[in-house]
Amino acid sequence: MAPQKTLQAFLATARAALTAPPSKRSTPLHFVVGNESADLDSLCSALFLAYFRSHEPPHTLHIPLCHLPREDLALRPELAAVLRRAAVAPDDVLTLSELPPPGPDGLLRPEDTRWLLVDHNVMTGALGRTYGGRVVGCIDHHEDEGKVPRDAAPRVIEKAGSCMSLVVEQCAEAWDALAKTDDGGGSEDRRVINEQLAYLALGPILIDTNALGSKDKTTAHDERAAAVAEAKIRSVSSVSVSGSGTGTDNETKEIIGPDLKRFFDEVSALKEDISGMSLRDILRKDYKEWTTAEDNDDNEGTGLRLGMSSVPQPFAFLVDKAGGEEAFVRELERWSASKGLDVTAVLTTCKAAANGGKFSRELLVWARTGPEVAAAVKRFAERNGKEKLGLGMWGDGRLDAEGGGSWRRCWTQAEVRNSRKQIAPMLRDALKGV
Repeated sequence: MAPQKTLQAFLATARAALTAPPSKRSTPLHFVVGNESADLDSLCSALFLAYFRSHEPPHTLHIPLCHLPREDLALRPELAAVLRRAAVAPDDVLTLSELPPPGPDGLLRPEDTRWLLVDHNVMTGALGRTYGGRVVGCIDHHEDEGKVPRDAAPRVIEKAGSCMSLVVEQCAEAWDALAKTDDGGGSEDRRVINEQLAYLALGPILIDTNALGSKDKTTAHDERAAAVAEAKIRSVSSVSVSGSGTGTDNETKEIIGPDLKRFFDEVSALKEDISGMSLRDILRKDYKEWTTAEDNDDNEGTGLRLGMSSVPQPFAFLVDKAGGEEAFVRELERWSASKGLDVTAVLTTCKAAANGGKFSRELLVWARTGPEVAAAVKRFAERNGKEKLGLGMWGDGRLDAEGGGSWRRCWTQAEVRNSRKQIAPMLRDALKGV
């Protein structure tokens, strides 16, 4: 086992490898990358997995890549908060802005790369079009789309509230071994390093499971991973996994100790505070995109384009920020046109104080480019709207519209257990063949 580095030192090594002149670059380069939404779970999972894959035999350097341009890091203050606990700054991480362009003549050739996916099991977008054939493994908690080879290693696709929980389980043995390694350094230094890594792991686990208190999201994977990470923290805070995941979303104080409760509250508040952002920034903060060409293995075509934004505030907030329903629709149209979307979806979440802090969801779907696309989105609503999603009219239909090949509906969503992980496959399935 190689000597243990701080996360910051590891990222400096990864940066040096990625930015080295082509003549001095060791190939193939191994990357770990999360999905296009680049949420806290994707970003932290990529950092954590790359760190331990690099430290364990055969000690192949894995470069963690944040799946977003550098300028978009500013839209994720919750990531900065978690990184601070790991003694890392946003400037230390690597983004798409640092990835050399693909091509010959000494640039980054696809054949000189290997890609390990976290928090998704299909490489989409520009990365997918260039490097999709170089995927060698994945760790994910979404629906298995069958694109990662069955003999890939690792190939872990299981239900969990947080992908990080699956990553921690995969790395737990190496983490324990590394934490106990006598490499000539001080044991106190190792304790500090592993406490920092524990906060990196606990950030997304706590956020994605509501501090292990969400009965709909928390699984045994999340409980075990939280216990593994918490054991590396020296403070008196503790995670009591017995009975976790069985209470309501308001029982966090009974599940985690005071230090982790403060950590969770800090990160959660930053994640949900979008008050200072423009509507465009809100829509792109947590955004994912798919094409039907990807679903149909059509490497030559472009297909229909579906984009989905997740927003931690209700539509009433978005409408008020825009200056009314008409202004909101105009802004949403500009955003959709800029992305070339055939179908736009916006999913909101909220814990309204006026509603006793009860968790709620809303959904808007807009078919924009013709009657066939509109018919497909109507099929989505007919197949899934009542029983699977519990959809009801939002705001007396003030955001609904149809005509001229366009069809838009905004709903309340009673079945709050279904998030983008479930809704995206439903929409994509309805769009197949259009």
